[in-house]
Amino acid sequence: MPGYSELDPGAVLEALDAVGLRGDGRLLQLNSYENRVFQVFLEDGDVVVAKFYRPGRWTDAQILEEHAFALELAQAEVPVIAPRGLQPAPDTPVPVALAGDPPTLATLGTAAAPHRFAVSDRSAGRAPELEDPLVMEWLGRFLGRLHAVGATAPFQHRRTMDVATFGTAARQRLLDGRFVPEPQDVLWAAASEQALVLAQQAFDRLPGARQLRLHGDCHPGNILWRDEGPHVVDLDDACNGPAVQDLWMLLSGDRPTMSMQLESLLEGYESFMRFDRRELTLIEPLRTLRMIHHSAWIAERWEDPAFPAAFPWFGTAAYWQQQTQQLREQIEAMGE
Repeated sequence: MPGYSELDPGAVLEALDAVGLRGDGRLLQLNSYENRVFQVFLEDGDVVVAKFYRPGRWTDAQILEEHAFALELAQAEVPVIAPRGLQPAPDTPVPVALAGDPPTLATLGTAAAPHRFAVSDRSAGRAPELEDPLVMEWLGRFLGRLHAVGATAPFQHRRTMDVATFGTAARQRLLDGRFVPEPQDVLWAAASEQALVLAQQAFDRLPGARQLRLHGDCHPGNILWRDEGPHVVDLDDACNGPAVQDLWMLLSGDRPTMSMQLESLLEGYESFMRFDRRELTLIEPLRTLRMIHHSAWIAERWEDPAFPAAFPWFGTAAYWQQQTQQLREQIEAMGE
């Protein structure tokens, strides 16, 4: 499966031409490690964002579930940036296949560059002021509305946020690929194993906990704030899982500060969606899964030239010593 080496500006403009969106020659590559994302200025004066999916990461069915969820949220007037419907341009020299109902996923038909992409409207905003209780309450209302839609039916093709997928499998990929150098490999392996046992025990203590369709990666960088409130710009990691997964990454600071933030968040959330407060015991297990999964995510993409440049410390003894220490801290936190 090819990577992004052939995705130069000419190829991006050619791809958009194939779906009837003719660029005026100006484009800007936006910050994204996972996919390649471009802001493209069109001849008609409009500006769109084109996301080219990382080859091999998702199946078409998984991408189309992401798109369908975004469109369902938009239909319910939950502020998300949903993909545009696409159609092939007449007499395009580049074969393009479209999928979805409406068609939202395009695949270039050339053997040399079978890139899949989606197009959305450009949307601007600023980072939310998480220290403001009113902002946190507003974010809670927003997530409550998102989860009310997400609770109506599960994803059938996308992943589930659980220990096996985001912890055990990620850990094994790191060990099998020998990404952890000696002698840190033994120490990290022991700490990660113990941490995942505790994480699984925490999940096991909540039998029958509700599983929702989630944003999945709801950190502040994926939320844009405008005068009319928040909206999300990236559902690339949408998954099934517990509601608290979309809440905990918005908390920061010491424990008293996070407790106040959480109360504001839940005050807004429960205006639209009941929250099972037993799920608060999953915050540290979920943080543990994110740590291990993030290391595996970097390792799996190490052949992409963007990753060694962006994460030069990955693979060093210092990095894995730090990871081992943080896992030990997580073991202590989960044991409290």
